[in-house]
Amino acid sequence: MEPNNIFDYGLLFEAVQLQRVFPDSKTFVDCIPKRGPVAIMSDFLAVREGTSFNLHQFVKDNFVVPPLVQVDVPSGESIEQHIRTLWRVLSRAPDLDVKGSSLLPLPYPYIVPGGRFREIYYWDSYFTMLGLRESGEEDMIENMARNFVFLTKSHGFIPNGNRAYYLSRSQAPCFALIVELIADRAGMEACAEYFPALKAEHDYWMDRSALPTSHVVKIGSDRILNRYYDQRDTPRPEAYAEDDALARRSLRNRGTVMRHVRAAAESGWDFSSRWLADGRHIETIQTTDIVPVDLNCYLYQTEQTLSRAYESLGMTELSAQMALAAKRRKEAIVRTCWSDTLGFFCDYEIVTERVSECLSLAGVLPLFFKIATVEQAEKVMKIVRDRFLQAGGVTTTLQASGQQWDSPNGWAPLHWFTVQGLENYGYHDLAAEIARRWNRLNRKVYDRTGKLMEKYNVVDVNLEADGGEYPVQYGFGWTNGVLLKLISLYE
Repeated sequence: MEPNNIFDYGLLFEAVQLQRVFPDSKTFVDCIPKRGPVAIMSDFLAVREGTSFNLHQFVKDNFVVPPLVQVDVPSGESIEQHIRTLWRVLSRAPDLDVKGSSLLPLPYPYIVPGGRFREIYYWDSYFTMLGLRESGEEDMIENMARNFVFLTKSHGFIPNGNRAYYLSRSQAPCFALIVELIADRAGMEACAEYFPALKAEHDYWMDRSALPTSHVVKIGSDRILNRYYDQRDTPRPEAYAEDDALARRSLRNRGTVMRHVRAAAESGWDFSSRWLADGRHIETIQTTDIVPVDLNCYLYQTEQTLSRAYESLGMTELSAQMALAAKRRKEAIVRTCWSDTLGFFCDYEIVTERVSECLSLAGVLPLFFKIATVEQAEKVMKIVRDRFLQAGGVTTTLQASGQQWDSPNGWAPLHWFTVQGLENYGYHDLAAEIARRWNRLNRKVYDRTGKLMEKYNVVDVNLEADGGEYPVQYGFGWTNGVLLKLISLYE
């Protein structure tokens, strides 16, 4: 069968990735072929065994390599001005359909995160929109939402990003938050164009779509919750060399390990001690054996928003059904993910049938979505204050595993959830302190480097963030969005 994308190029793809033609595995899958795939593959197979064959030169001759966009900072620009400049740098016009490209063309303008991330990303976009609103960019917010509607109509769900290699998974389901953000300004009645996509989102996560998903988990006799799950069990094309090496090192079933890795990528937390059986080594990854507390909070919001959407259309029976689904999910989250021993919300381990002992900022989402009781919120607040709070904000977990979604790193989206979650239960002083520490760290790094980073070291504010499969990226969509919002609220 003729290849449609670079990652279908068989032996050529594997050679380029495993021989590290590019330091970043994502680069090759974002390349565009200069001619037809049959001609390229025919030439490769004919010359690859020759003594003078140079794979690097062959790739250069046959593919257009995507440029890494540089962010030039005008001298003397304030951090707020810089972010507004960045919206122009990170914005993309509606895409052209380029034959052979892995990019899924979108019909409306959008914002990319920056650096190696040259496409729209699903959950990133909500946090980016927070800053777009502060900048008065309402049209861009709506255009990005319409792109998600378009992706849903085209593929049945919102993929991780608009790349063909992301079509086997979604990402943390934030579309309801996006709809609510737009409804805050325009009213729910004005959001009817988004309702079918919101319903399709719920169907996808509840395994009611035509896609071969397995997101639903039954716990006991009366609880239905969800997990992350990718439709494929092979190395990710955009991280092929890394995944291949991990599968070999793990000495476990290759497909099982790859499914866990891909599921972690669907979570957005790729990677974290949350997903590791021993809390330290990536070889013990077990993502599909975990019911994540944050995922189920997102889906609770999805059901709440769907109920509001149906009510706005006068569809009272469907509205009541979704309200009941949200009520049952809320009860299930509290019963399943609350740890009396730890005084915190944690993930649930399916195989051991117990609450995980890994404390992470995923545990603040029941406060953000107002699921926690007053008593539970107080206990969560104390742990955030006494254990997560650091010089530069809040650390993602308490475990220093070397993975990027662990200590000492802090991330913009988790700061937003933490700050707003605490505000929801009246803990203004702690929320403000976290926000101000985070804002100061962002400004400190900007003053030193002229950049806004994807992630930050919140434990030692003089060091850069570490961990992950790639160097720290800058630009950066969700950092810009959350920072502008927190500046507006706390400075």
